[in-house]
Amino acid sequence: MKWNLRMVAAEREIWRATDLQRALAVAGLVISKGKMSKLWSRSPISVRLDDLDVLCAVLDCQPSDLLVPEAPPPPAVAPTPRKQPVVRPSRRSGRTLPPA
Repeated sequence: MKWNLRMVAAEREIWRATDLQRALAVAGLVISKGKMSKLWSRSPISVRLDDLDVLCAVLDCQPSDLLVPEAPPPPAVAPTPRKQPVVRPSRRSGRTLPPA
């Protein structure tokens, strides 16, 4: 999943994390500066559904606007095994026979 908060906020003319933090506080969600920074600058590992609900209400969007599915990575291609050369024993010429 791709976290799309900054793009959605920019579409609503919110350019700074502190502006969004203030709008969230007015809506009843008080977020620390550290948590706001993480939400703003990188993909969070988890987001509480209550927080997501308030984010969507403030930004007038749907959860699918903030959480955009990404195409799955292409499957890893297994390296093709290298063919081993076939070794066939052969008689050497000029060899003596064992004693009788």
